[in-house]
Amino acid sequence: MEKMIDYSKIEKNAKARKTVINVITYALLIFWAVIVLFPFYWMLLTSVKSYSSYNSEYIPKFYTLSPTLQNYVDAFTTVPLGRYFTNTVIFTVVTTAIMLVVITLAAFAFARLDFKGKNIAFVIFLSLMMIPNELVVITNFVTITNLNLRNTFPGLILPSVTSVFYIYLLKENFEQIPDSLYYAAKVDGTSDLKYLLKVMIPISKPTLITITILKVIECWNSYVWPRLITDDENYYLVSNGIQEIRENGFGRENIPAMMAAVVVISVPLIVLFLIFRNKVMEGVSRGGTKG
Repeated sequence: MEKMIDYSKIEKNAKARKTVINVITYALLIFWAVIVLFPFYWMLLTSVKSYSSYNSEYIPKFYTLSPTLQNYVDAFTTVPLGRYFTNTVIFTVVTTAIMLVVITLAAFAFARLDFKGKNIAFVIFLSLMMIPNELVVITNFVTITNLNLRNTFPGLILPSVTSVFYIYLLKENFEQIPDSLYYAAKVDGTSDLKYLLKVMIPISKPTLITITILKVIECWNSYVWPRLITDDENYYLVSNGIQEIRENGFGRENIPAMMAAVVVISVPLIVLFLIFRNKVMEGVSRGGTKG
């Protein structure tokens, strides 16, 4: 006589295995989240400690009983942090706006226009991604210096107004739009520019939002190029302003005040990413999927 299969027992075992796997998975995720978020917690904690209490801690404490906001006041009064913020906003907004125009037109040309040698030109264009950034920085530095654009906003902005990767990402997104829409628009007498503005850009809005956010983050965190091309503090950005704060502002030993400045500089990007994180993921997935 054949043994009867106990399906309820099999189901219980399956649920037990699933529960164990979920517990392990979430435990690892929590552990990893703690590792990733701890530096931010330590930065925020240090920023609300007074200078005397911080220096009196022979063993660092993971809490403080007397938080203070004086370090944040010092961040704006001891050094021109407000000016660094203004410079960074100007640099970020103008650079991002110009780049969006450049990459949109380039992606449209590669995705929809037919011209001789288009595929070869695009392959050569993509090969630029293989060139180390250090080599590009040297070339840009020589060019900007020869044009007498050091310590100017054009000198800061011009080398950053295009991106091969963003052109590729937007081109892939444009190519997902059916050709029938383009041909129908041409039959109706629609120009290429009008078709781009009225059809392609609205459809590709998630990808454009993603590119905008990523470019804003890139500009805000830019350090090497602004540090190289500017030695006038009137054109310092928040990134190289931190070094100025460390050297000529609070001093190397006033860590709490420096952490307060870092918190102030970091908050806008953190808030921006938290607000638009879903748009970023949606745009990346749309740009990398064909069909």
